[in-house]
Amino acid sequence: MLINADFSRRAANHAASSEWVASPSGGVERRMLDRVGGEVARATTIVRFAPGSAFPAHSHDGGEEYFVLEGDFVDEEGSHKAGTYVRNPPGSRHAPLAPKGATIFVKLSQFAAGDVDGLSTDTRNFSGETGGKRPAIQSLQLHSLGKQNVRIEIWEPGVEIDNWGHGGIEVLVLEGGFTEGKETFVTHSWLRLPPSEPFVACAGTNGARVLIKSGHLIDAAALAFVTPT
Repeated sequence: MLINADFSRRAANHAASSEWVASPSGGVERRMLDRVGGEVARATTIVRFAPGSAFPAHSHDGGEEYFVLEGDFVDEEGSHKAGTYVRNPPGSRHAPLAPKGATIFVKLSQFAAGDVDGLSTDTRNFSGETGGKRPAIQSLQLHSLGKQNVRIEIWEPGVEIDNWGHGGIEVLVLEGGFTEGKETFVTHSWLRLPPSEPFVACAGTNGARVLIKSGHLIDAAALAFVTPT
């Protein structure tokens, strides 16, 4: 299966117009953002778990990173509530479930060579600076290795973003929204740009809280998953 599999091209997915697709596990649905492969794939996906649903025990040979968007996502490591960022390194194994339901943004088989550390970070307390004049852009770094960087940013209403030389960038809206080109991205909408395209955007009237990954598409190895010609 190939979905937005040419990483040298812009890709976008809008929450309001994207369909949920059933997975092999009952009560689990997916919005496939990009994908190269079948059930075992290099993939970026938003996954929605109905209350009481679960995935059988499985391993992640290429690693797994995810951000809990809604609900409570539970596995052998404990309860991961909305706002938690998790990295399960290559070779890790778990049997996740969602007793009360959950929605997660997950990236599979996208760990860089030498990235072997697990991580769990609760970002709920990151609300930006208080008192006085707030910076137009505030950032909380979640993970960094080599050229890759994962972070949450808070953008004040109307702030303009002009990011060149990002090395490839993905932006998922957690709250609020922004415009890019002629498109408006609202909560749980996603944008991916290749290294050759600048990220030029404007935060909406309510500002935006976004999850960003950048620098991960600059190496030739990351661009090897292109649509066959």
